[in-house]
Amino acid sequence: MLLVADVHGAYAALARVARQGGPLVVLGDFLNLVDYRDGSGLLCDLFGRDLVQEVLHLRRQGGPGAANQRWQAWALGREEEISQRYDALVRAAYQEVAEALQGAEAYVTHGNADRPRLLRACLPPGVQYVDGGIVEIDGFRVGIVGGGPHVLGVPGEAPDEGLADRLAGLGPVDVLCTHAAPAVPQLSHDVIGGRCKHSPAVLDYLLTWAPRWHYFGDVHQPQAVSWRVGGTSCHNVGYFRLTGRAVRHG
Repeated sequence: MLLVADVHGAYAALARVARQGGPLVVLGDFLNLVDYRDGSGLLCDLFGRDLVQEVLHLRRQGGPGAANQRWQAWALGREEEISQRYDALVRAAYQEVAEALQGAEAYVTHGNADRPRLLRACLPPGVQYVDGGIVEIDGFRVGIVGGGPHVLGVPGEAPDEGLADRLAGLGPVDVLCTHAAPAVPQLSHDVIGGRCKHSPAVLDYLLTWAPRWHYFGDVHQPQAVSWRVGGTSCHNVGYFRLTGRAVRHG
């Protein structure tokens, strides 16, 4: 079993991994909204590089408040046009995802940057979308829960109580796969972005059920990529856009 997270537009690399053979688990964030390193991504295509660079600067200097106000001021009166253009860009990106995964044995969930319903609708035959469910892979019971912490109110996010409900529905598993990181500082603090993104519900599940392994993504530059929580070995399997490499289970 191979695992990746945070594809963020690296569809050619995803296709290469998907053709290595064996089951592939993709833990969300297929869309590349914006690459904080250079400003590229769907938002650049939508708003233009100059505005994206300005908003990124505001975010680095003052947090999300001023940055969001700048987005909203630019978009005022253009909401329908922006929505239609963004929808077209997302559909085109998910078509590339479908082409990359065509013919693969793959299990997919969404991340906070994704649009879950559209992602699910665009997946090719044979690729299974899983969110709050259990699949058997290589003889292991694998529980998969998508979505990231609730920050901006976008479709791929979920309040922590929503994540908790889906996790509770799993019961015991051998392998837990989530997009969200557990609430462990070493795993959830992004040392470059300066943000902490985590789910207390994921940590509670690990402490309650103690699966042997936990794989996740979302945090691109964590302090640590591996950590033990009780009897669980936790591993961050992103940032696939940067590494282009999958993690092999076991």
